[in-house]
Amino acid sequence: MGGRERRATVADVAALAGVSVGTASKALNGRGSLREETRTRVKEAARQLNVLVGPAGRGVASGRTYTVGMITTDRMGRISLPVLMGAEDALGAGQMSVFLCDGRDDPIREQYYLKTLLSRRVDGIIVTGRRTRPRAPIGANLPVPVVYAYIGSTDPRDCTVEPDEAGGVRKGIEHLLAIGRTRIAHIAGPEQHNSSRLRSAAAADRLAEEGLELVTPPMFGAWTETWGRQAVGILLSSRIEFDAVFCGNDQIGRGAADALRAAGRRVPEDVAILGFDNWDIMAEYSQPPLTSIDMNLTGLGRSAAHILLAGINGNPSPGRHLYPCDLVIRESTTVPLLSAPRTPDARPGADLRPEASVAGLTGHGMPLAGDVPHASAG
Repeated sequence: MGGRERRATVADVAALAGVSVGTASKALNGRGSLREETRTRVKEAARQLNVLVGPAGRGVASGRTYTVGMITTDRMGRISLPVLMGAEDALGAGQMSVFLCDGRDDPIREQYYLKTLLSRRVDGIIVTGRRTRPRAPIGANLPVPVVYAYIGSTDPRDCTVEPDEAGGVRKGIEHLLAIGRTRIAHIAGPEQHNSSRLRSAAAADRLAEEGLELVTPPMFGAWTETWGRQAVGILLSSRIEFDAVFCGNDQIGRGAADALRAAGRRVPEDVAILGFDNWDIMAEYSQPPLTSIDMNLTGLGRSAAHILLAGINGNPSPGRHLYPCDLVIRESTTVPLLSAPRTPDARPGADLRPEASVAGLTGHGMPLAGDVPHASAG
């Protein structure tokens, strides 16, 4: 690339304006106490050299462009959009911009975007996708920091921020145990998917700690409402007794709720249902609304961006970082409580909210649904 024209630097601007490099930097950034004549002279020199002035001109002095690239394989946006929103929350505070590139699971397209981003001199790159299964690194010996968000890298030296799916499942199973459910079935997604296997193993492990086990081996199938209905039909026809169903995602959970209701089983009085993803259009509009595990993808995106910023500033954090999941409690596991009778000590207007008792059982309040829709694809 020897024929590429050299970009003007703050030193070039300073030389043309007849000032020191420090004075030129202050003028370009709009900082410091300078005479207006000096500031005007520096700006005119920058204009002649095609150098940016103001906040965008910070990169001239620092060697940074205050831009970050994000490469995703998630065409549907259920994963990448909330991750992007979280990353922009964190990066926007530093007046940094994000270039979003859709690799579409095409290695050639992905490498084209990587080269394009590097040619634009981005300060760092976030890689995300729709599956948690580790992928090959996007490149070797790259000149900028890279953080993998939600999706992992097969190179343990890379920095990865992943949802703590196993920890989220533990919270969900502990909630079911806390409300007295001990005969738990598990309807999972496809067995070949990393998230499906991980969530199934986490449920079995948590029950084993209590001397319990699933009423039947994990029922692997698909991430669909249809599979949820079919799996409940299999459970009912087998005459296996169960008082709760942990579903691998919210689509399965909604299908399971429909099948139980059609069979005359009350949810949650007869069977409690726990979902995963907290995808609002599924969880909130299920009948009844689903208790679900939320991966906090927006928060995960913020965390990934903060870690990337630290790497850009010379403080990398290689290795795997787990971001906690939350349990969002709704009517599929808790029967709405009637107002408690007033006791002699109760005062008019005292707080008798039903959710207070739920929080006492689970350690969580009654959080609302997630801010953005998302669902796992394993």
